[in-house]
Amino acid sequence: MSTSPNPAGSPSPTRRTVVAAVGAAGLAAALVACGSDDGKGSSEEPAGEASEKEEGGGGGGGAVLASTADIPVGGGKIFKDENVVVTQPTKGEFKAFSNRCTHKGCPVTSVEGGTINCPCHGSKFDITDGSVKQNPAPKPLPATKITVEGDSIKLA
Repeated sequence: MSTSPNPAGSPSPTRRTVVAAVGAAGLAAALVACGSDDGKGSSEEPAGEASEKEEGGGGGGGAVLASTADIPVGGGKIFKDENVVVTQPTKGEFKAFSNRCTHKGCPVTSVEGGTINCPCHGSKFDITDGSVKQNPAPKPLPATKITVEGDSIKLA
């Protein structure tokens, strides 16, 4: 490309300008793709990590996550779209945590054997209080506020 004027009298874009524009458009498309989620509603997976609402975890207030019957005693469920894990350590006691591991931010993928488990590097968190049961996670999963109204578990 040249920088000589075009017939209308304005200069043509330089190669550098065209390459930068194409790169910026590609970056914008990649960022939009990374931020989107094709899933509709609440995708439920086995329990994982959760974060306190004040720290950016969890979804919108008042959203019904599940029925109390959906959360197994001694286990839990992961709600991917809401970035939360709900556990039931003992019958009738419900807890919620961020679904993001405090080590590298990977989403947790299961709740088994009394722990919330991260597949990335093997961190495990206690279903009762989110405390680290197995490293490399440096700190507990942040709690997320929930309410239990009748048989419904809702984000607070």
